[in-house]
Amino acid sequence: MESVLFPDETILPPRTEMLRAFTERDGSCDGLFFAAVTTTGIFCRPSCPARKPNPENVEFYATAREALFAGFRPCKRCAPMEDAKRTPEWARALIGRVEADPDRRIKDGELRAEGIDPAAARRFFLKEYGLTFQAYCRSRRLGDAFQAMKGGGGIDDAVFDHGWESHSGFREAFGKATGMPPGSARDGDFIRLAWIETPLGPMVAGATEEALCLLEFTDRRMMEAQLETLRKRFSRPLLNAESPVFDRLRTQLGEYFRGTRKEFDLPLAYPGSDFQVRVWDGLRRIPWGETRSYAELAMELGLPPGASRAVGHANGLNRLAILVPCHRVIAADGGLGGYGGGLWRKLRLLEREGSVTKLVEKGKGRR
Repeated sequence: MESVLFPDETILPPRTEMLRAFTERDGSCDGLFFAAVTTTGIFCRPSCPARKPNPENVEFYATAREALFAGFRPCKRCAPMEDAKRTPEWARALIGRVEADPDRRIKDGELRAEGIDPAAARRFFLKEYGLTFQAYCRSRRLGDAFQAMKGGGGIDDAVFDHGWESHSGFREAFGKATGMPPGSARDGDFIRLAWIETPLGPMVAGATEEALCLLEFTDRRMMEAQLETLRKRFSRPLLNAESPVFDRLRTQLGEYFRGTRKEFDLPLAYPGSDFQVRVWDGLRRIPWGETRSYAELAMELGLPPGASRAVGHANGLNRLAILVPCHRVIAADGGLGGYGGGLWRKLRLLEREGSVTKLVEKGKGRR
């Protein structure tokens, strides 16, 4: 894939790729470029649901600012000037309240009294996190209850200290979520889940008692499959709960996005096939500020050139975005290649690591 470097250090894919994404309403390219329609004077996101114009009437810009300066106005349907990846303030505040007091029940009536539509909250949490707001709260309470019982607390304490109104309701919810009775909690463990805010959108993190085992952008299409893989690989239920390792993760991600951290020193767990683990280990050895093609990574791993497709497949199954830097693997011709979290995020990560110029240099001669 060829690339074009613009004065503000952003790059664009080739026109054919952008036309394909715009025509197919490919949401993974939102933020990567903007499409401007010369016959209407409007510019849009790639995923805009409006009827698509003839290709000869479309121009592409790296930023909304460039489209505005070129005389185009933002589309009212896809609102390209708004940050679609940012968590709404009401949702951010709601998550903050739950985290500040996970055991307190927040009922629909309370949401309405505060001007929040319970149906809107349900839809937002279901879309972004894969479960409704009430299910999120319930999972959070269950996670804390599991932690308490694992630490030696009694079932009565777990029921009444964590927002449950009856033993039967607690036992039913606990059984559905974990597949075990509450009395077995002291001998079991679970995968803790938490949501992490980043400049590129919210991420879901997962951790065992000892190590991080998941870090994905919440809108990744494979999220549900990744969570199911975690259940199978670790043979443990997944519940919302906090962990000291999440505090370290938030601190180190903040440093990474501010440009003061180039390497992470967090405990990681990523079980897989021998080949997959070999590839993921190889990804961790790609230095900050550098990229590899799939073929180059295969060569570094001592694999034959024909293994690049298998390497790419294992790369796509990585469950620890950023920490196991699969975004540093690009196409053989110097283009971005693919990325489960969306190409726009891959570009932004490479920009932060100073790899954009090198990316363009690899693509020279193919313009």
